Amino acid sequence: MSETSSRKTRTETKFAEYVGSCVVEECCLDEKTWLVYELLRSLKDCSRRRAVTLKFSTKGVKVYDADGVTLLMAHSMRRILFSTCRPSDSQFAFVAHNPGCSPDELYCHLFVGSQPCEARVLNLLLCRAFQLAYLEKHPEQAESEETASGLEGLPEDIPPLPSLIADGVSLSVSALVSFRRAPFQGELIPDKMADKKLSVPAVSPACSPTLVRKKAIRNKVLRSGAYRSFTCDSQTHRSIQEKLNRGWRSLDFQVGKSFSLSETQDILTEAVWSFSGIHRDSSSSLLRKDILGAFLLWQNPNSSKSWSLSVRTPFGLQGYQIDRNPNGNYILKHLQNEFNSIEALIDHFTEVKGELLCSLNSARLNHCYEGEDCVRGPGSSLHQATGKHAVDSEHAEEPLSLRQH
Repeated sequence: MSETSSRKTRTETKFAEYVGSCVVEECCLDEKTWLVYELLRSLKDCSRRRAVTLKFSTKGVKVYDADGVTLLMAHSMRRILFSTCRPSDSQFAFVAHNPGCSPDELYCHLFVGSQPCEARVLNLLLCRAFQLAYLEKHPEQAESEETASGLEGLPEDIPPLPSLIADGVSLSVSALVSFRRAPFQGELIPDKMADKKLSVPAVSPACSPTLVRKKAIRNKVLRSGAYRSFTCDSQTHRSIQEKLNRGWRSLDFQVGKSFSLSETQDILTEAVWSFSGIHRDSSSSLLRKDILGAFLLWQNPNSSKSWSLSVRTPFGLQGYQIDRNPNGNYILKHLQNEFNSIEALIDHFTEVKGELLCSLNSARLNHCYEGEDCVRGPGSSLHQATGKHAVDSEHAEEPLSLRQH
């Protein structure tokens, strides 16, 4: 198998407890998500559970028994409608269409983790799988490296970075030690000093370069910043460097690295919230079709202390600005509540609507879902059995079934 193919089918394995499955009433998407949320709340104390192994990939979700051998359910990505969670009760669920059933017949499959963060990670994994599957299906909507790194839109007349910067050499004062024995080059001498002779004493074997430089500064022959490149507009290139270094946490996972589900929780969170890898315009278009309360978060290109939060509301997309105040706390612009992290702010407005048009929602729609799928005959399931333990989800063992007809 090729490296590319292997990367596409790579799975992420997690452990949870399966509570059961039940039919989701036919209604509009927003009502479905509300019904599922109420269902999760009503089953938070259900004691009937079974340990299972969940395997996520861009191809879908497979549910095995605790030993990871017997396949209980398999859901192709195009059959999963949306994913959600209730971290307060460690619940995770997704809604899917079973092969062989009517397209209108959807089932909610409910799982619980041992703690809230596990349910959150399960939801993030499936939401991220939705996004990566969308990128595989629509590669033309991928975000370019310039956009991801914040360099898009910079003026074209900015001079190139000097070789010292391009080679990754620090221009801090501590870097002077590395430069003190370097002879002056023409490009490093300022124009106003080009016709002047530097009255720097000859360096004797007993005199260190550091002392020579200090004496030159005291005699006002050299300025303390003279070791910097004078061909570099410090303000301009500092702003470029800030854009290169800017990011909510890090751009390492966005540029020069293949996207994967095998990430830390922090990176998964940022990737899902920012629709990482998908072009900004495409992300906004997808958000308009998403679940009520779904949101898109990105850092403003002109400030390292400001973020834009776009929320899908009953009235369309609504934008909010998140700022970092002098105390280092995060606030929604024009509101008084302060939070010590962006995650805490998002969590707060997920539980409480507050001054927003609607509360935020951790659920995400799968934009690769095919709702008009026809009923397939026997043996035509998307999931192809491979091996004696593999069965499709229509015939898989479904313990603790909560289906209501």
